[in-house]
Amino acid sequence: MLPILYLATQNKHKVEELSALLQEQFTVRDLSTLALTEEIPETGTTLTENSLQKARYIAEKFQVSCLADDSGLEVEALHGAPGVYSARYAGEPKDDQANLQLLLKNLKDFTNRRARFVTVLTYFDTQNYFSFEGEIQGTIVEAPRGESGFGYDPIFQPEKETRTFAEMTLAEKNLIAHRARALEKFKNFLDETQKCADE
Repeated sequence: MLPILYLATQNKHKVEELSALLQEQFTVRDLSTLALTEEIPETGTTLTENSLQKARYIAEKFQVSCLADDSGLEVEALHGAPGVYSARYAGEPKDDQANLQLLLKNLKDFTNRRARFVTVLTYFDTQNYFSFEGEIQGTIVEAPRGESGFGYDPIFQPEKETRTFAEMTLAEKNLIAHRARALEKFKNFLDETQKCADE
């Protein structure tokens, strides 16, 4: 039987992406299986701080192993914005469409549309934590394209690609995306940990 891993997120899209990538190593559970009634705190000023804060909160509150994700889109011309504030770029409540439209509006006078997506995953096993970062470079397109994905996916075109994330299937996105790259580091860590335990 596979070990249980809780995902410290209430974002169903992140749950879908992470579950698809982890199904061979873990029985993945989302927070709906825990008696969580409050929002998970996200008061950090960096992706790493937020990821750790979320992982620690769930691990300590429920005494379970968990994996937290904090991701952000960093746009060169906007000095790294929206960054850690990507999910709330247009304010509260969180609104993907409002965020996307505000970003396009703020970029309209810039020719430099280079950007990168960054994910920081934190694994917390109730005693120790480990963080893993993944990123992908790309550009912000002029107008949204595609129906898949979530967040800024319709306007982010990865390097060496002609399609935005939203024009890809989940399987295609998971081959190259920032979250998948961070997760690959997490899996390598688990493999190395297992090898050490077996020796």
